[in-house]
Amino acid sequence: MTDNGERKISRVLVANRGEIALRVMRACRELGISTVAIYGPGEDDALHVRYADDAYRLPESTGMAYLAIDAIVDIARRAGADAVHPGYGFLSENAAFAEAVLAAGLIFIGPEAATIAAMGDKVEARRIAIAAGVHPVPGTEDPVETADEAIAWAAKVGYPVAVKASGGGGGRGFRVAQSAAELPDAFAGSRGEAERYFANPTVYLERYLEHPRHIEIQVFGDMHGNVVAFPERDCSVQRRHQKLVEESPSPAVTPEIRSAIQAAAAKLASAVNYLGAGTVEFLLDADGSFFFLEMNTRIQVEHTVTELVTGIDLVAEQIRVAMGAPLSFRAPMPLHGWAIECRINAEDSSRQFAPVPGTIATYCEPAGFGIRVDSGFGPGGTVSPAYDSLIAKLVAWGRTREEALARLRRALADFAITGVPTTIPFHERVIDHPAFVRGEATTTFLADYPEVLVADTASPATSTTPAEGSERDSTDMIVEVNGRRFSVVVNAPVAAPPPNGRNGSVRNPSAGRRPSRPAKGTANNGNGNQLVSSVQGTVIRVNVEAGQEVAAGDLICVIEAMKMENEIVAHRAGRIAELGVTVGGAVAVGATIATIVDAEG
Repeated sequence: MTDNGERKISRVLVANRGEIALRVMRACRELGISTVAIYGPGEDDALHVRYADDAYRLPESTGMAYLAIDAIVDIARRAGADAVHPGYGFLSENAAFAEAVLAAGLIFIGPEAATIAAMGDKVEARRIAIAAGVHPVPGTEDPVETADEAIAWAAKVGYPVAVKASGGGGGRGFRVAQSAAELPDAFAGSRGEAERYFANPTVYLERYLEHPRHIEIQVFGDMHGNVVAFPERDCSVQRRHQKLVEESPSPAVTPEIRSAIQAAAAKLASAVNYLGAGTVEFLLDADGSFFFLEMNTRIQVEHTVTELVTGIDLVAEQIRVAMGAPLSFRAPMPLHGWAIECRINAEDSSRQFAPVPGTIATYCEPAGFGIRVDSGFGPGGTVSPAYDSLIAKLVAWGRTREEALARLRRALADFAITGVPTTIPFHERVIDHPAFVRGEATTTFLADYPEVLVADTASPATSTTPAEGSERDSTDMIVEVNGRRFSVVVNAPVAAPPPNGRNGSVRNPSAGRRPSRPAKGTANNGNGNQLVSSVQGTVIRVNVEAGQEVAAGDLICVIEAMKMENEIVAHRAGRIAELGVTVGGAVAVGATIATIVDAEG
């Protein structure tokens, strides 16, 4: 404890990876706090590992390494950390993780475990919102146990209906049924995904608003009873209920709506004694009415746009609040200009945003006034199928929306990534589309304007072979002792390593070889009778069996790739002569899913 009663933090373990881990570490460095990275298989040379002051490998036997609570807490203890920052995703909204961190005598940089548990349960969160006078989207008050129960509720309320995971988030466990015929599959799909991702199959129903805006409010609370609601973010451009473009402020929000929606968010945060950074999400209808959707008890991917229009370092504020300091700002929070973020993913928009893991060949970020890039990759970096497909977040700021868009267009054109397909061309089409330029995008933007969904091809991969004359007498190499990462110097005539981070210079493992370029399959069709996979991943559902007759477009199986579910449908009508996949099996791009022959007359 310090003289003013605040808790001192001198060393933080960041329980995450990629760009958010780097974001937290940079904030820590500015505050004079040392950092500890953790990393899984194949990540020993990742940027967040090289940037940290210390790094520890997670035991491979833990399965999904970044979800291993006991292993992460044990490393935090061994590394001498005072606190743990969870970032977003993984364990960031896991109440058991927050409790384990506190039980180990460490500070959890986030809300209290009870708050995480209450707001993480979407059914309970709806009850809390109603009690606080914040109206949610019309839906069931209790979990729905069977598809028949769901059909009975929908018959009273009307379609379309959303089936949502009670413990979900990030678009997981979310299905929409347009009719009673579609509801059983939506119900089963939502429960199945909720079980796989959250170990909780509980689902509930909501009336699905067809053309709303997705509006969210950043909230912040401290240990002294202060709560502040920030100006809104508009996150309406989405694929599979996952955000692609975010901006602040929203072109659809008037000052009157802003004031009302901020008041509702602050009221809800106060009702749960919220501590630290959180986000209250709403759906905004065309008539200006808004409905509570959910609360995310963590920092958001899109926190960057709020930082640019307010000038507040939200991550640094998280750390200060965790130490017991009062908020460094007060309401009302002024707006300065406009900020727009594009998520640059290794995906092909023409194939339902199929993720394409592989090695990045060239990587050159845009720069200039008003441009920010948060990334966890560089040349030679590997986009792994084990994690999500986010490569970078590109954010542009301007005094007006028009100026921000002009700056964003230039930055997208300047952003050079080769070796894997990216969503850069998709974003260029989106921000040039008349509906987006007019500020009219809703959550159905991609369905309403499918012309933005065309192939996002990669440029040819380039060699990363070291240049002549780059050899020297020694190089830094990585060794591990009891799971702890060290950089050591080995005397040998090898290519010069690029300097990076306080851990020393680390040799690029891709130097001297050409990065592999991922094979590109055919999206949901095949060659003659062969239906081939358009993605690499794991089969999580098989919808047919050998001998069954199918129509063109019928669902054959679902393949999970980089935390996204991809539906593989029949490319032609006929009979399943051979089925080449089973649940739990691995599938490569171009592998035969099924052989479909003419149906017997």
